[in-house]
Amino acid sequence: MLREVIQREIAPWAAENDRIGRYPRASIQALKVCGLMRAPLPVALGGLGFSQALSQELFLELGMADPSVAQIYKVHDDAVRELLSVASPEFSRRLADRICSENAIIGMAISENGKRAVDFGHVVSRPEGAGHLIDGRKIYATGAVGADLLLVSSYDVMAEVVRLDLLPSGTKGLRFGEDWNRLGQRATYSGSVVLEHVLTRPEWSVLTAQSKPQIHAPLRYQNGFSMILAGIGLAALQAGIKFAREHSRPWASAGVEAAADDLLVRRLFGEIGAELAAACASVRVAAGLLDAFERGECTRTDVAIPVYAARSAASRAALRASSDLMAALGARVTDAAYGLDRYWRDARTLSLHDPVEWKHEEIGRNLLTGWDPQPGLYQ
Repeated sequence: MLREVIQREIAPWAAENDRIGRYPRASIQALKVCGLMRAPLPVALGGLGFSQALSQELFLELGMADPSVAQIYKVHDDAVRELLSVASPEFSRRLADRICSENAIIGMAISENGKRAVDFGHVVSRPEGAGHLIDGRKIYATGAVGADLLLVSSYDVMAEVVRLDLLPSGTKGLRFGEDWNRLGQRATYSGSVVLEHVLTRPEWSVLTAQSKPQIHAPLRYQNGFSMILAGIGLAALQAGIKFAREHSRPWASAGVEAAADDLLVRRLFGEIGAELAAACASVRVAAGLLDAFERGECTRTDVAIPVYAARSAASRAALRASSDLMAALGARVTDAAYGLDRYWRDARTLSLHDPVEWKHEEIGRNLLTGWDPQPGLYQ
């Protein structure tokens, strides 16, 4: 059923959403109707109890249909898992009730425009009555514009600690910037969020003194992106196969009547297909290790290095599938009517989220020195 919904109600709109940079409200609504907002919630809280590996398999499926929808849903899945790991039981029940009763989706406004990607403190908060007032500007707020609940971090200048608050949609002082104009992932609408004297609600304050963030959460985030990249690569391969069969002409030197009979075309498709198969296997193994870590069956390093390797494999395979395949399809493949350029634009944009060359450096450091990656935002 879910696969049918993806193919019938999400995939057909992907090209148009990309072309006009439209937040995919209809696609997100289709996922809500399927009950997928409850997927990362434990069964005890009324959820579907998806494992991390199962949720990430969904990212891959959605990545094939519409990578922007996949990224928006990924933010929700990641946020729910992160929130439940640090929040009080009362907060967790309140959140679960909102998701189960209203199919609420969570967006995220965390990134700030510091000198480094890990610099925060530009969005500040201070006590005001029973809540806090938040002021500042967030960037790259994926899923924010269509979120029912927006997860926002801020630096409490009085307590000198980082806060996490959920802001219900329509909160006064919350404004979305019309400034998302990227090469790819256009439909994520991941522009800026401006907060002007936004008053938080104490019942939606997340962090407590006992909060301990999950040390493997950054690895889950990274592998989720790898899953979407693998999905983009597979979709590009499928589109290339269809184009080769229906539109491509064989090169004269091949001496054949159909492009599919050209040995060089076959070789390129076979090589890229093999790379994608390896990438898919890699991201799935890494996803399974996330669950194994939570069961206490392996160390964090046992998860981190495969996650880094999967990121490398998925990034390379997706970029090659979405770009090099065109060399076998002929000049007419560049016609805007076919829209094959969006696969490369989405893959290129998404691949820049965490520089893959640093994944290579970290794998090499582990191999040569036995280094164990320490928990960090991108590590």
